[in-house]
Amino acid sequence: MIELVPHDPAWAGVYDGVEADLRATLGTTALGVHHVGSTSIPGIAAKPVIDVLVLIERYDPEAPYREPLEAHGYAFGHRDEAHVFFTGSTRTLRVHVHVVEAGSDDARAMLGFRDHLRANPADARRYEELKLALAADHTDEDAYAQDKTAFVDEIVAKATGDT
Repeated sequence: MIELVPHDPAWAGVYDGVEADLRATLGTTALGVHHVGSTSIPGIAAKPVIDVLVLIERYDPEAPYREPLEAHGYAFGHRDEAHVFFTGSTRTLRVHVHVVEAGSDDARAMLGFRDHLRANPADARRYEELKLALAADHTDEDAYAQDKTAFVDEIVAKATGDT
């Protein structure tokens, strides 16, 4: 079973600390740092993980962001054609850091999804209901994420005007 917990208003403060830490760690390499993922949507259940989007100018070379993140305790997770993923933690929560190029499709999608759900409580509730149903049926994080894809794509299309 996937662990989802009720929204905790303290998540915003945890994020603020993570953001300050990442900005100090990355300096001007980080063009933007944003709270994304379900913990950034007030009122909905979420996995107790702070997802952070770090916008950079260029994906390659990795050294300007990878070396400082790893030196500061973030573990490299994986890389695909447009996204580098790191994991870390605070004293109380896991942290996932998603590094993408500013202005990229991934950046637009992640920010658009978050902003749409923040502005549209009915869609946020639909997302929460879907997540709760899927969490009850899944033990595998990848399958859980995959089964949310159609909903996420629908919201991203609404948010970015790509309907």
